[in-house]
Amino acid sequence: MDNAAFYSKLRTSKQSPRTSQPPPAAFQEAYTRLINEGADGILSVHLSSKLSGTYQSACTGRDALPDDMKKIPIEVVDSHIASLGMGVPVMHAAEEARQSASLPELITRLLDRLARTRVLFVLDTLEYLKRGGRIGGAEALLGNMLSVKPLLTFKNGEIVALERPRTRSKAFARIAQLANEMGEVEEMGVIESDDEVGQQLVQSLESVYSGEIPAYKLGAVLGAYAGPGVAGVTVIAAH
Repeated sequence: MDNAAFYSKLRTSKQSPRTSQPPPAAFQEAYTRLINEGADGILSVHLSSKLSGTYQSACTGRDALPDDMKKIPIEVVDSHIASLGMGVPVMHAAEEARQSASLPELITRLLDRLARTRVLFVLDTLEYLKRGGRIGGAEALLGNMLSVKPLLTFKNGEIVALERPRTRSKAFARIAQLANEMGEVEEMGVIESDDEVGQQLVQSLESVYSGEIPAYKLGAVLGAYAGPGVAGVTVIAAH
């Protein structure tokens, strides 16, 4: 099933898909394989522990390794964010690792980028977050759920509400304004579950940012909670 089919089914289904984090054994197996392949250090980065048990599974899997493998440093990082907000810093870390950066250097640079990253996103409805129990600090918006396009962000690893625009166009205009208020920007990227909606957000952001704005698809795991018709931006502020 591709993304388009998944979101089409999500719109019509009365039952929400269920997700589950990988078990610790899966991480233990992955770390073991990497060490056997010659890794001299591992940086393992995961979505916010407030949204998923993945980070804890990774820690447990690391701690279960035999003593001889524990000589290889494994840094498990809770990104306190999700999706592209985590993905862009991780992609940079992967490229820096290919250029032979040390594990301590990678950790320092990754944490620096994460600290400068802000994610702003708009949902078509809060219903899917509510169904999945991932509503966090956004719960205050539920009163008039169907008549707003919730503008959300991450704070301390949780999804929290910023504002409650009445239309998607107003929400996107506000996102562009907030991005502009961050000052000089190092990088932007859009994440979306609908091509047309994503392009609308890109066009709004182009009014305040002259650099390239790549668009990425929101996968099924996070899409199960965000729902169809979602679009957001990851903004990394410049130093």
